[in-house]
Amino acid sequence: MFRQVTDTFFVSPQITVEDVAEAKALGAVMVINNRPEGEEAGQTPAADIEAAARAAGLDYAEVPVTHAGFSPWQLDGMAEALAKAGDGKVLAYCRSGTRSTLLWALTQARAGGDPDALAAKAAGAGYDLSPIRQIMDALAAEGK
Repeated sequence: MFRQVTDTFFVSPQITVEDVAEAKALGAVMVINNRPEGEEAGQTPAADIEAAARAAGLDYAEVPVTHAGFSPWQLDGMAEALAKAGDGKVLAYCRSGTRSTLLWALTQARAGGDPDALAAKAAGAGYDLSPIRQIMDALAAEGK
């Protein structure tokens, strides 16, 4: 269920409390929730995931992304969470993993990451960055 984007960044559709143990076994040090609370009936509440993560010794961050798009505060929040994780493995999740991947890519492009390399990594995990490619290019150009 977890898709590997880089050596340290994994994405997933909605996780359950039980999936936190799998993330821990994978070596994750942090879980990032990119899903708005109550987006869909039956989704595991964020508080339950946070409690399971903390009980397992993992850090937890919440940077919800709606289908309305991305805002600077979301890029800031994702960048802060990734920085806190350092070189440790991170599991980010949303409904399908797409928003987590897109937010990761935007954050990396803003930090100076190469959009082509980011797109290749995302594609390797089964995600398409073309909907945000122009924004990535602009962010990467600002970071140079």
